[in-house]
Amino acid sequence: MDKNYRGGPRRGSGFCTPKSKSFHDKPRGGRPPSGLKGREIGLWYAQRSKHKKKMMEKSNCGMVHMNHSQLDMAHDALQASHSSCQELAEEHDSDMKDATSSTASTRDYESFIPLKEDPDSVDHKQSINDNIKCLEFNRKLVQEALKEKSASYYQILEFRKKLPAFAMKKEILDAITSHQVLVVTGETGCGKTTQIPQFILDDAIESGLGSCCKIVCTQPRRISAISVAERVAKERDECCGENKSCGYQIRLQSRLPRAKASILYCTTGILIQWLQSDHFLSNISHVILDEIHERNLQSDFLIAIIRSIIKKRNDLKVILMSATLNADVFSQYFGNCPKIHIPGFTFHVTEYYLEDVVKMLSYQPSKRAFDTFHGLKSKRYWKTKFSATLEARESYHLRLQDYEKELRRVHSVETSRNICCMDAYLQKNLDYDLVIETIKSIILHPSVENTAGGILIFVPGWEDIKSLNNLLAKNKFFHSDRYLIIPLHSMMPTVNQQQVFDRPPHGVTKVIIATNIAETSITIDDILYVIDCGKIKLRKFEHGKNICTLQADWITKANAQQRKGRAGRVQEGFCFHLFTKLQARSMDDYIIPEILRTPLDQLSLQIKLLNLGGVKDFLSDTLETPEEESVDLSIKKLKQLNAFDEQENLTALGRHLAKLPVEPQIGKMLLFGAIFSCLDPILTIAASLSFKDPFVIPLVNIGWKLAFLFFKTLESLRLFTL
Repeated sequence: MDKNYRGGPRRGSGFCTPKSKSFHDKPRGGRPPSGLKGREIGLWYAQRSKHKKKMMEKSNCGMVHMNHSQLDMAHDALQASHSSCQELAEEHDSDMKDATSSTASTRDYESFIPLKEDPDSVDHKQSINDNIKCLEFNRKLVQEALKEKSASYYQILEFRKKLPAFAMKKEILDAITSHQVLVVTGETGCGKTTQIPQFILDDAIESGLGSCCKIVCTQPRRISAISVAERVAKERDECCGENKSCGYQIRLQSRLPRAKASILYCTTGILIQWLQSDHFLSNISHVILDEIHERNLQSDFLIAIIRSIIKKRNDLKVILMSATLNADVFSQYFGNCPKIHIPGFTFHVTEYYLEDVVKMLSYQPSKRAFDTFHGLKSKRYWKTKFSATLEARESYHLRLQDYEKELRRVHSVETSRNICCMDAYLQKNLDYDLVIETIKSIILHPSVENTAGGILIFVPGWEDIKSLNNLLAKNKFFHSDRYLIIPLHSMMPTVNQQQVFDRPPHGVTKVIIATNIAETSITIDDILYVIDCGKIKLRKFEHGKNICTLQADWITKANAQQRKGRAGRVQEGFCFHLFTKLQARSMDDYIIPEILRTPLDQLSLQIKLLNLGGVKDFLSDTLETPEEESVDLSIKKLKQLNAFDEQENLTALGRHLAKLPVEPQIGKMLLFGAIFSCLDPILTIAASLSFKDPFVIPLVNIGWKLAFLFFKTLESLRLFTL
């Protein structure tokens, strides 16, 4: 051998390399063949480990280590599963072997059914381990339920027992157990939103089946989901989220509970997003759809999907709930499912209408109101302001004349004239001066003694909130630390929305200016007075002109009942309706479903994204079928955007548009902005088109105004430098 050679194989030397000698060879002691060094030895060991792994997989050499106690528990679980399978076989036909039982006691029994495989197989042993874990988890839940609670828990428990829903606990649980779908109605404050999910969860835990229970309760708004979840967590003597039994999830914010034996409050849109990845909601045992009387687009869409899911999932329980609801409509839609009504638990609320307010305040309408009243006699005024026909004008005059005669029997001539002027003016306008005078009268002349309560004002939209807030800020009467004015709107950040629940210091009156967001599912426990302007912003779509508008319109009787109930949640209250009794009698019972008055572009994309079939076929099976012209217009528009092909299937572009939370036209603009590298200005335009104001400014915080001016200056400088 060459003296200068320092080791390592050489060509033609006869030494072994990975190519010349296989790793299958078995040298003494499992060592690599001689002649390998450095990286070659590492490669040899790597190949040998891969070979061993493949041989293990082929021979199914998996092992599960279990001690004697675990083997005994596994044996008991197998015996229980065999008996449950025999009972199921007797009750069901042979073609329903894979269907789960409809009762809560046999929910999710599949996890306890032994696999028809070799008892020594890995899958069979894994199923035994899963059964053991479920049994241990259920035993742990029972032990936690029996633990001693804090003093605040028992104090809240005494209050819960006084709720009407608590008295009907057994009846509600029996109905849920024996039926797949249940409609629950109840007056405001009866406890249905907070108590029914807890009844279901506690019953499952006590039955030893807590691991099979996961409840999802939908809310129409973010603030409702958060406030209710925190209330329920407090009642259960826990923190919201943090792997506990109650939590919430909204867009861009969540406090998730544990994966099993839990209650999750979420917005309707979140549950629809879940359906994209889990079409049958396989991990959920109970779905509670709350506040369905609002009949918004997402809730009607979700109800139609749930109706199709329960045909394939016999174990899924569905509970529909609302305070003001035509229960027969929903019961018939779900095959005449049973209904339960929970009596109300609201305190007495004294109501005042416009006639009472004008007389109480000796209010004199403005010159503009008188001009409006006298202008009603002119045809030109009706055409420009009201766009009404001659028949409508004559009908209104006859109604007003009869009403004026009715008023003169009770009120003086001057008061009757003022009321008629206000009735005519309020048909299309809001009288902010009347609202301010009502607030002053409440503060200066309280209806009851020791009234340490807040005032809640309902207005149609954000512009009205800003206008009223500015007028209150300019009024010297409110230039004091004794008044706290808080705006409440759905587009405000969640942090600002939470301010309405904070109690002000002693001697400070809280005045909340809100839209219909404060109507349902939230309890502001210090509200004593409600001022109802009687208007609501409704989105209306004219498919003939392809125009969508957002206009203020009169509320319905259901809305008025909800607003009145805000003053009677925790104490006796007072409600001032700033509209006449005549207007109250002429209101509709319920609001028109949103699916009948909005474009269906985004909904059509969601139908295709979730593989729910044809757009027309699916919409024809909804609770309220939209007009065929509106459906055709949406399909035509989506084809023009290249979101649908000629067979109405989703294109690649349509799949992206369906996942964006904006209108299809704006979504396509965003995608093309990214493609053509001009995303920054396109994002600004999209934000301006999607929302009324591109900036969110709390009106009560001057710091935010200064921040707005600062960022506005920076934006101007940036544009100047460009």
